[in-house]
Order: sequence, then structure tokens, then C-alpha cells
Amino acid sequence: MHPILASRRRLLLYLAAWIPLAGLVSLVSGTAGRVAWTTAAATLAPACLVYAFVCLSPWYTCRVRPLRWSNAAALAGTHTLAAAAASLILVGTATLAGWFLAKPAPAVPLLFGIGVLLYLLSVGLHYAGLAMEASREAEARAAEARTLAREAELHTLRTQVNPHFLFNSLHSISALATQDGPRARDMCLKLADFLRASLKLGDRDTIPLAEEFSLARGYLELEQIRFGTRLRVETSLDPACEECAIPALLLQPLVENAVKHGVSNLVEGGSVSLIAWRIGADIEVIVENDFDPEGPKRRDLGFGLAQVRRRLEIRHGDAARFQAAPDEAVFRVTLRFPCESPLARSGA
Repeated sequence: MHPILASRRRLLLYLAAWIPLAGLVSLVSGTAGRVAWTTAAATLAPACLVYAFVCLSPWYTCRVRPLRWSNAAALAGTHTLAAAAASLILVGTATLAGWFLAKPAPAVPLLFGIGVLLYLLSVGLHYAGLAMEASREAEARAAEARTLAREAELHTLRTQVNPHFLFNSLHSISALATQDGPRARDMCLKLADFLRASLKLGDRDTIPLAEEFSLARGYLELEQIRFGTRLRVETSLDPACEECAIPALLLQPLVENAVKHGVSNLVEGGSVSLIAWRIGADIEVIVENDFDPEGPKRRDLGFGLAQVRRRLEIRHGDAARFQAAPDEAVFRVTLRFPCESPLARSGA
């Protein structure tokens, strides 16, 4: 079915557009036939109404035979013959209306030419409309492809989190097992609790910030068993952003890095701070840790920080901000991104 016929509103707008066309045709025809345009309109108005529906017929031909340079000549001949046949309908309808209303017959040659022009104009408009529709469909397919690619990359990035974390945790347990067996056992139990909590996330892309904070604190508690009093932890979560969505396990690499590349390299230990608060429509999360400024300099962000930055870029684009830099003896990572509902763009 023609898109115009599928909607009453579109049909009414289309017929309304024919009113000035019918008036113009009546004026031209009346002038050529030397009769008042109102007299000409009496016969041409019903003829134009019928012709308005006739001019919808090119849509079917245009869909079946798209416009290409290779078939331009054949299409031109086809549409010209169709225009001539359609114009005969316009002339015949106007003649019949004139006979029925006892009005003067229209100027046939002029009306025939006008009918051909209107039909060919309709052909051009239909091709333009189909081209716009094809363009919109192509854009929609491209947008869908980008979305699928983004979701695939996010899934890949997330699946890298757990193995990387597990490797670090097992390395910590291995190091502790040779020094303090009971503490290594406690750490194994904590690790089991943490993995159980992370597995409960399932396929959810996002979780509430409060839940993400709980997971991060669980990891830090796990590491506190290993480091004891050498690791001091401070966390603070603004109640205003507890329900805001955050990509699942986004903070995990940050707290891992804070311990592995910061506190673990300090003989006397140090502190890790995890703070989040609401700033307008955004959330700002800051992860800080003590580190040795005299230690080896890192040339890049490393796996964890680079992954966090990429996940933010994919999800929020330019609306997100990521900063990671040392400040004297403190390394600070700052994240800022819009507050969303946990289900806004989640697979849950």
C-alpha cells in the first residue's frame, strides 16, 4: 500500500496540496478556453480529485524499477507512456464532468499537456521520496551496526575484567600462603565471596553505583587480609548517586591498580580512597592511592586504566571524562559521567 494511503492524516494533507494545483489548472484552462476560471473549476475540480489518486500510481513502478543510469532511457520511455495514459484519464474525467454538468469542454490539448507534466512531476517526487527512505534505512542499519559493535566491544572489555582480577588475587594468595597460612585461607574465603557476588551480576551491563561500591569494598577487604595494617581504606558514597548506573565492575581495575602499583610498593604501606558524589546531572568518582614517586615511571595507562577509559568512551562518548595523574605522592583517577537509571541502557 502507498504510504500516503496508509495514513488518513497523510492522505488529507496530500489532497489539500492538490487544492492550489486544481485552482491553477482551472485558471490556465479557463484562460485558454476563454471562460471564467470558476466555470472551468466546476469540471476540473472532480477531474483533479481523481487525478490526484492516479498520480500515486508511480510509487509502485518506482519501487519495482529503481532509478539507475543503466536503465534511464528505458525508464524515461516507460514513465512517458504512463504519463500519456494517465493524462487521458484526466482529460476523459474532465470531459465527462463537463457533459454531466452541462459546462464547456476543457481545452483538451492544454489539459493533456498539463496532465503529462503533473504525472512526471509525481514520478520525480516518488523517486526522491524513495531515495530518502533508502537513505534513512541505510542510516538505521549503520546505527544498528555501530550499536552492535559497541555492545560487542563492551562485552569483550568486561569479560577481560574477571580473569585479570582473578590472576592478581591468586598471585596475592600465593605470596601470602608462604608467609601466613591462616590469613591465606581467610583470603581464599573472601575471594570466594567476592566471586560469588560478581557472578550474581549475570549479563547486566550496568548496576547501581551503591552495588559497584560494595564490590570494590569487598575487594579492598580481601587485600586488607594480605596487607594487614599496611593497607588503609577510606570510602565515601554520596546518597544522591547511590542509584545512578555505572558499567558493572568499572571500578574494579582502579582499586586493583591502587593496591598493586601503589600501596604494595611502599614499605610502610599506604591508603586507598574511593569517593563518589553527585555534581548536577553527573557523577564524579575519585580513586586515590599513596605511591612511591621515586619508583619506576609508567609509560602508559596500563591494562586497567586504559580499559576503564575505553568503557566510559564507548558508553557515554563526549559526556564522560577520565583523568589519571600523580599529584606528589598521591596517584589520582577521576571519572565523571552522566547519572542514568541502572536500567536505562542495560541488558537486565
